[in-house]
Amino acid sequence: MQREVLTERFFTALISGARADAQELIDEAVTADCPADRILNRLFWPTLQHIQKLYRDDQISDLAHNYATRLMRSLVAQLQPRLKRSEPRHVRVSVVSGAEQSEELAAQIVSDLLDADGYEVFYVGGGIANDEIVAELGRTNVDVLVVFGAVPSTVPQTRLLIDRLHDIGVCPTLQIVMGGGVFNRAEGLAEEVGSDLWANDPEQIVAVMAEKREQRMSATQRTVGRRRRSKKDAA
Repeated sequence: MQREVLTERFFTALISGARADAQELIDEAVTADCPADRILNRLFWPTLQHIQKLYRDDQISDLAHNYATRLMRSLVAQLQPRLKRSEPRHVRVSVVSGAEQSEELAAQIVSDLLDADGYEVFYVGGGIANDEIVAELGRTNVDVLVVFGAVPSTVPQTRLLIDRLHDIGVCPTLQIVMGGGVFNRAEGLAEEVGSDLWANDPEQIVAVMAEKREQRMSATQRTVGRRRRSKKDAA
């Protein structure tokens, strides 16, 4: 019950733009020695999901949504230095998302948690053209591409991105991980688009990436670009 009350108080402070009240709640949690990752995973994430659902269903205003996402983003940034850091994994990760404020916020939480877990993280966010993403993946020579917090309108772009990466062989051992956003609401979509791993929330992303670093989807399992590649092979 205490957790439910805390979440309700946090939600109310966020959508009303009450910065002092929201800050006080986080300070209370920190003072009580609650780990920063637990605050992000058990308070911020479910609250953000609730806000996203209400906004999609037109149950909160644009103003309330802006208040909540912008205030939460500043609080996430405050928690980042408090995250307990693991030993370096020597694995480079690029994190992209949908362009909406709430989706970028979700991807920011993922980025901060992965960074604390020992990954070298390049947080891209949303609204970047595929050509730029492909070029940057090649420049930074990343090991993992995380697509977190996509929205329905960006799924075709994500399909084209994965197809492009496989076609030109940029980062040939690249692992692709998806989660959040529309991938949570459409069962099997992440697998269909071409993800090697998928998870529902930031905490699961961190866990599954640690447990299944070597997992890759085979060429026969992928549906993205299969038709075009088969035509090319036939020629």
